[in-house]
Amino acid sequence: MGANTETQSGGLAGKTLFITGASRGIGKAIALRAARDGANVVIAAKTTEAHPKLPGTIHSAAAEIEAAGGQALALQVDIRDENQIATGVAQAVERFGGIDILVNNASAISLTGTLDTPLKRFDLMMGVNARGTFATSQACIPHLKRAANPHILMLAPPLAMAPKWFKDHTAYTMAKYGMSMCVLGMAAEFQADGIAVNALWPRTLIATAALAMIPGVDPGRGRKPEIVADAAHVILCGDSRGRTGQFLIDDAVLAEAGVTDLTPYAVDPTKTLMPDLFLD
Repeated sequence: MGANTETQSGGLAGKTLFITGASRGIGKAIALRAARDGANVVIAAKTTEAHPKLPGTIHSAAAEIEAAGGQALALQVDIRDENQIATGVAQAVERFGGIDILVNNASAISLTGTLDTPLKRFDLMMGVNARGTFATSQACIPHLKRAANPHILMLAPPLAMAPKWFKDHTAYTMAKYGMSMCVLGMAAEFQADGIAVNALWPRTLIATAALAMIPGVDPGRGRKPEIVADAAHVILCGDSRGRTGQFLIDDAVLAEAGVTDLTPYAVDPTKTLMPDLFLD
């Protein structure tokens, strides 16, 4: 953990976060960081039964959040289904009285070329990444408008319209950039309401169970999900009227907060870190 970020401890106490895909990986790490402050966390994810290769369910995540000091509400939500989103948002508001923060973390990935991307997979990525992010934001914004310091945070890359980011996986890039375009548009659209809409993206690979399933990728060349969680914490504790429409990188956010020693986040400090996609 980046110990320096503990100075903000309590910053999210009593806040309600609605986090998509929070049963594992980066989403769960963000949830646990908020829980340590005493936040309420809504885990909106699909997994109710453990997957042999992808450990973690909404229920196991809820137990960890409660153990870390937060309140948890585990909801089975497939963000491709707007009715499930609406029901989940209503349950969150009923339980906690409102929503202060939305983290659009859920994402589907297939790093495949055009001829190797089945349309079913294309539809999954567009449905989860672009449409799911739009739909979940749409459902939460009326509640965010009533919050004191409302934030929407997308786990999405900076928009860079360079062919190299498209040529090997056009479908995935389109789907992820769909999330990024939501940042661009919604930040401007809801600025007058004081809702911050920003993107956060890791400088390096992040070692998650999902990453381990991508052939040829060495998780040892990545960082732990906690680096993204600590950066998200800095952003979400900030004034929503002070920063919006920005594409932020995890280590730059931490540097701004005074955290410069990133060695605790390395999976294997002896290995050279591998840059994440979409970053030069």
